[in-house]
Amino acid sequence: MVDLFDKCRQRSRVDDAKEAGIYPYFHALETRQDCEVVMEGKRRIMLGSNNYLGLTTEPEVIEAGIKALEVYGTGCSGSRFLNGTLNMHIELESELADFLGKEAVTTFSTGFQSNLGIISAIVGRHDVVICDRENHASIYDGCRLSFGKLMMYRHADMEDLEAQLQKVPETYGCLIVTDGIFSMGGDIAKLPEICALAQKYGARVMVDDAHALGVIGKGGRGTASHFGLEDQVDIYMGTFSKSLASLGGYMASSREAVEYVRHVSRPFIFSASITPSSCAVALASLRYLRKHPERVDRLREISAYHRKCLRDRHVRIIESETPVVPIYTYEEENTLRKARELFDAGVYVNPVITPACAEHECLLRTSCMATLTESLVEEADDIIASIIPHEE
Repeated sequence: MVDLFDKCRQRSRVDDAKEAGIYPYFHALETRQDCEVVMEGKRRIMLGSNNYLGLTTEPEVIEAGIKALEVYGTGCSGSRFLNGTLNMHIELESELADFLGKEAVTTFSTGFQSNLGIISAIVGRHDVVICDRENHASIYDGCRLSFGKLMMYRHADMEDLEAQLQKVPETYGCLIVTDGIFSMGGDIAKLPEICALAQKYGARVMVDDAHALGVIGKGGRGTASHFGLEDQVDIYMGTFSKSLASLGGYMASSREAVEYVRHVSRPFIFSASITPSSCAVALASLRYLRKHPERVDRLREISAYHRKCLRDRHVRIIESETPVVPIYTYEEENTLRKARELFDAGVYVNPVITPACAEHECLLRTSCMATLTESLVEEADDIIASIIPHEE
């Protein structure tokens, strides 16, 4: 019999990167998640966080978490099905449903589990789920956990989506799943075209708004709101770990769909519920967002300023209208090396290599927070321009 651990001993890209001094992962933060952080003993400008609204350091949000610890203790020690439902979970679900304009919401312990739990419950043995090829990994794992058939279409290619829809047997149900904002490229899904095709072929639509909640749409309500298509998107999925500065995720949909998932979804039924402090922070962040929609406007402004600064410095970026601003670096080794050079120079960004992108299309993913200042953006972009070769 072959030793199961043989694979663990084989030389890998990880070993090569560590040996070359360009391994980019697990840098340890010594301060809280903010625009400026201390990592490994040195100040870095944070251009690699998903803390889009900057609420991880908002005093009233922090205070909500502290109070929840004092009232409820550290954890729930059980699933929502059993002893793990707090009145605060119900409160969060009710207020989030109202904010998003959906009949009901249910929460999951993480964003990853949300996609696992929703898709595996909704998509059955005689159903098809159709995915954009650049969807998040959790969507694909949710499809694998389901008993349905997975089909994919080329990224943002509506002709290919229609071609896949035409292959679905008439006796099968169909769910189209797309990221709202694609996490690596920063582009927004072609939701009007997706919804039109769904109506034409009788499919349902699910949007992963992990990177869109608090970022686009009226007051940060997400992708459907951005396009005015709230009544045409059947399921919203989102996370609390980005704009809402906490941990967890959610499904927003019709009351009947949410109730079905609550009673069928294994990742929901067999996971401990969101901890009291995480739940309180998500709720406080949601309330802050409702009271301060101008924070979303500020995020849009500073993101546009970051793009302008990079353009002015002749750094080639992928154009978008979101806080995710990727910079072309093309080859894997070059990407890892540039990320290391930026880190050493005081700017933290995220390298994007295969399988998160196509070969020879590697990126440095920068992302903005609403709490960034113009002076910090300029300082960071001066460093980026000094390290990244200028566009020809």
